[in-house]
Amino acid sequence: LRTIDMLNIAQPTSVALQNAYSLECWGGATFDVSMRFLNECPWDRLMSLREAVPDIPFQMLLRGANAVGYTAYADNVVYDFCKMAKESGMDVFRVFDSINYLENMKLGIDAVGQAGGIVEAAVCYTGDVSDEKRGLYDLEYYLGFVRELEKCGIHVLAIKDMAGGVQPKTAHL
Repeated sequence: LRTIDMLNIAQPTSVALQNAYSLECWGGATFDVSMRFLNECPWDRLMSLREAVPDIPFQMLLRGANAVGYTAYADNVVYDFCKMAKESGMDVFRVFDSINYLENMKLGIDAVGQAGGIVEAAVCYTGDVSDEKRGLYDLEYYLGFVRELEKCGIHVLAIKDMAGGVQPKTAHL
């Protein structure tokens, strides 16, 4: 989606979602796509959108130590990236690791916290924790992981159910 197309719907979006918790509009693959395929500057995109939608918190995906890339980056790169993102208009950073590797998430969590952003840590959920034969990835695994995230100083907890596996009975445990 080109920046101009996003800006063309910014005003009605700003009205329609005025009471939203946040508007996810940046980070993850959108950073890469804007540069490689659209020949646009992702930083200009973020600042233009922030100007057009000033009253809704912006949210992005941050892949822990990978930031918005596909490989781990040096710590200072992640810290500076988060600082620049916050200064450019980002508010909420959803930090995740696809295999719930806490050490990979810690860098992102710390970098966002230092930049003054809201840290929303995501737990990647797969399977069915109500199935007692589930093995390693049972309810205790997820509860333990969440406790570790809480110790890291997160502000918000999200459940990333990529495969759509949360069953109604499981959601009520």
